[in-house]
Amino acid sequence: MTDIALLETVMAEVGAGRRIPYLGPEVSALSGGQAPGTTAELCRRLEAEVRVPRRAAGNLWAVAQYIESRKFRATLDALVRKAFVGRPDRPNPVHDWLASMRVPMVVDTWYDEGILRAFGPGDGDWGLVQGISRAGTHSEAFTAAFDSFGEPVATADPGWKSLIYKPNGLVRMGSSFLLSDADYVEVLTEIDIQTPIPEEVRERRTGRPFLFLGCRFDDQLLRIYARQIAKRSGAGHVALIPGPLTKMEEKFLEEMQIRRLDLPLSALTDLLTVPEG
Repeated sequence: MTDIALLETVMAEVGAGRRIPYLGPEVSALSGGQAPGTTAELCRRLEAEVRVPRRAAGNLWAVAQYIESRKFRATLDALVRKAFVGRPDRPNPVHDWLASMRVPMVVDTWYDEGILRAFGPGDGDWGLVQGISRAGTHSEAFTAAFDSFGEPVATADPGWKSLIYKPNGLVRMGSSFLLSDADYVEVLTEIDIQTPIPEEVRERRTGRPFLFLGCRFDDQLLRIYARQIAKRSGAGHVALIPGPLTKMEEKFLEEMQIRRLDLPLSALTDLLTVPEG
């Protein structure tokens, strides 16, 4: 089977609810606008605001930790929100398609709220569970849950038709996100035993493989999260990753038994474009 034919097959599985989409920042970047579309770009935005030591430069998590430690958490939050200010300038075909299909679960690892806008308030048929920072709090919780109207709820509802899971949190006023090394310390301590991953996420991934879109695995933190979120799910993962892979990416894909399709994200959006006439 060719890569394009396999992509068509796995997209049909996503639409039918048999496969879970796992979205990286490059999917959010399809919306355009001024928001950063990669971890490297977000890192550059922060470094443009605060001079960081050479040992931290180029490492998003270390840069965020330096700002949090030297300038306080409120400064880091403000700078990240500044980076994501503004609205997108075009529709996002992936977000819109997933929303129209009301798939059982979407894992969205980037910090923007594009997927939430695509789903809209709905009629209460979906909800959000997101990772939260413990910085400056005494909370023991790793996540917070909200209904489709943005109202907090105790936990993700098994009755929701769709669940949006944002493991790194959400950049918007009144919300929370994980970015600094300190944010991830306790999460990474517990993630191997799955404590930070909500029960409903664990339930919905059971028996379903993943389709990884718009994300890379060239960073240890990104690999850890993908590995643990996909743990105990279905077999037969697929990832759309064009171009050369790093040695660690190759090792990760082999370990996770992920079939890599050497195709650009545009190959997928072309499948979602309905010809006029």
